Amino acid sequence: MGLWNELFSLSGDTVRLEPLEKNHEKELWAASRKKEIWTYMATQISSQEKLSAEIMKALEERKHGRQYPFVVILKERNEIVGCTRFLDLSPDNKSAEIGFTWFSPSVWGTKVNTECKFLMLTHAFENWQLNRIFFKTDSRNIRSQNAIARIGAVKEGVLRKDRIISDGYVRDTVYYSILKEEWPNVKKELIIKLERK
Repeated sequence: MGLWNELFSLSGDTVRLEPLEKNHEKELWAASRKKEIWTYMATQISSQEKLSAEIMKALEERKHGRQYPFVVILKERNEIVGCTRFLDLSPDNKSAEIGFTWFSPSVWGTKVNTECKFLMLTHAFENWQLNRIFFKTDSRNIRSQNAIARIGAVKEGVLRKDRIISDGYVRDTVYYSILKEEWPNVKKELIIKLERK
């Protein structure tokens, strides 16, 4: 598999990241029903059938070591509130993307996203010993860009007309990254942010 030999979970004070499985579909569908979640996402989940197909695709990618998808569980309610994953895993280049992240609007503006990123970045840099983690988002998605910048990622630039998303729109994609040399300071700042929330 490259970066892992067996499935693993990540746990913080607020959230637990569990490996995505087919039996999460019902709860994920309940969490994903609000249309505003999908406004700028490259993949639109508008039906349970589409969600089911996306889960199967993600599990196949994990099987081949290319992605590692998680469901995000809010610990106080033991409830699935979203999804996130490692993508574009490259053990040879010691890099990966954190993306395909979405949450129920009920947890927008809370510490959920910050803690998810903290857990994943810690694992990527301290367990997998990666050199680079990157993030990408639609240039129209200012909320996402602000969230990525808030966790300490550096804006690298914009790829113009980078991809055609599922609704046919040709989007510009904004790239951000965090390097292993930057991680100690980013980590300190994230801990402070989590303590304040």
